[in-house]
Amino acid sequence: MKDQSKELEKIEQGFCPKCKHNTIEMVDIRGGGCSPKIITYRCSSCGYENSFTKSNSSCTL
Repeated sequence: MKDQSKELEKIEQGFCPKCKHNTIEMVDIRGGGCSPKIITYRCSSCGYENSFTKSNSSCTL
């Protein structure tokens, strides 16, 4: 879990966690509304790809 949060932190700064280039792109978003979003990122330099789950903090139940 710590590894994924570190990877996401690098990605949100605009860098690939694997090759460290700034060639990371968001390629897919699934979910939304009050359900968590699943966001997929891919690096066009090294081919790194990973999906992350982000909850919607503006939703109240």
